[in-house]
Amino acid sequence: MTKFRSVGFLAVMAALLFSTSLHGQSDAETTDLVVYGGTASGVMTAYSAAREGLHVVLLEPGSHLGGMVTGGLSATDLGHFRIIGGYAREFYMKAAAHYGLTNLDRRENWLSEPHVDEEIFRAMVKDSGVVVHFHERLREKLGVVVRNKKVVSLRTEDGRKWSARIFADCSYEGDLMAQAGVSYTWGREGREQYGEYLAGVRGVTTGHQFGWPMSAYDADHHLYREVMPGPLAPEGTADTKVQAYNYRLILTQDPADKLPFPKPEGYDPTRFALLKEYMKEFPEHRGRPPVVHDFFNPVRIPNHKADFNNNGPVSSDYIGHSWDFPEASYADKAKITRDHLLYTESLVYFIATDPSVPASLRDEMNSWGLPRDEFGDTKHWPNQLYIREGRRMVGEYVMRQADLQTDRMKPDSIAMGSYNSDSHNIQRVANLDGTVTNEGDVEVPVQPYEIAYRSMIPQRNEVQNLLVPVCLSASHTAYSSVRMEPQYMMIGQAAGVAAALAIAKHSPVQEISIADLQARLRKHGAILHLSQEHAAGEN
Repeated sequence: MTKFRSVGFLAVMAALLFSTSLHGQSDAETTDLVVYGGTASGVMTAYSAAREGLHVVLLEPGSHLGGMVTGGLSATDLGHFRIIGGYAREFYMKAAAHYGLTNLDRRENWLSEPHVDEEIFRAMVKDSGVVVHFHERLREKLGVVVRNKKVVSLRTEDGRKWSARIFADCSYEGDLMAQAGVSYTWGREGREQYGEYLAGVRGVTTGHQFGWPMSAYDADHHLYREVMPGPLAPEGTADTKVQAYNYRLILTQDPADKLPFPKPEGYDPTRFALLKEYMKEFPEHRGRPPVVHDFFNPVRIPNHKADFNNNGPVSSDYIGHSWDFPEASYADKAKITRDHLLYTESLVYFIATDPSVPASLRDEMNSWGLPRDEFGDTKHWPNQLYIREGRRMVGEYVMRQADLQTDRMKPDSIAMGSYNSDSHNIQRVANLDGTVTNEGDVEVPVQPYEIAYRSMIPQRNEVQNLLVPVCLSASHTAYSSVRMEPQYMMIGQAAGVAAALAIAKHSPVQEISIADLQARLRKHGAILHLSQEHAAGEN
């Protein structure tokens, strides 16, 4: 069974006692809304609430705004882009205007560079009056005070106390949500839990798979380093494993901007023995030498750059190394993150330099390089690990596969989704016959669907003044579609308005007027229902 966890009464009481005695510090002035996490969703939550007249404080543990939108994911996962409305569309229009474009009528008009996107986010929070504090990470333990089913305050690692009427956890990790005592889960439900045929361990899939039988073992009959012992659990079985994370690389072919790929500290080419064998067998089975596209999916963005995503059976997805992340300590999360970065740096360097790699592929890889004008404080590698999923709240309503396919209308709709059910592979294992297989891939198209407000609010008997737009309430199957950045941004807009309504009516977030929420969202361009989507037509 998939795990569920709630911090519980004892931990909440301990946090309360701790917070009231910490060094005798005076309480900070209570603000209207504290947003934790400067992701794109966090920026939109803060911006939206400020536009509604709230005093908003945005706490970001790092030094950047935008999360994955400014951290390498420039090839935006749009789906049916006509359903992207509100402030999210406003953001993408600002980005398009930077390149002299006047509309979003073509998919390529939605693509922009990370540094441009961050400049837009910073201008949005500044212009709306949001107060931003960088390097403010939630204290790892006893960081959240809950009293009478309300978050009262949180403490950051520097000892500062942040009080508010409403809180929003817009982080990818869900640490505020977890410490607040909200029920949550991670991993995959079994098929039977919500009646989802896409749930649990997958059967035979073709996406990002080895195209011919390949041995899981080297010449000495040892498992290749990136292969796990099998066999797979039965199809549909629940587990606590999460899909692969990676770094979405931004590379350039502009000679004036291009930096060579450096040899990583700790580089070990033997970790790519499976990839080496795959490349060796490739021409026999494909009738041609391998090219960069066989290992990455480069999508062109402006100024001679491209967003390089995972592609193929061995690529930038660090399969099987994300499982512990959702519940890991801060120190272990940092270690997992460093390990992912080393894997990525080493993979690129291996393809660009190793003598076993065909010369044509090495030359093509070296036609690209790191961009001098991106990610200057992280040596030009992206500053954000792509946490495709981690903790997921178990809230007032749990989105599931049916909500994407057959039950697509919601009376409390706050935004729409439309991207494929899209889970990357979760494990790479040895089969009983000695071959290797990747497992976990889901690539199933969906039609536009409505996202319920109830999916971003906790159960009312747990916490009544917390909004969770990113680690929202959904099964693994449903989350694999709703997890896209434009959806996080639109849900964030709804969270900002919901916070304003809850404060105005002195009500729990579970009891705000849905009619008022929807009216305010429509006023600012949100597209909430299938009828609006059909009326808009394909942009």
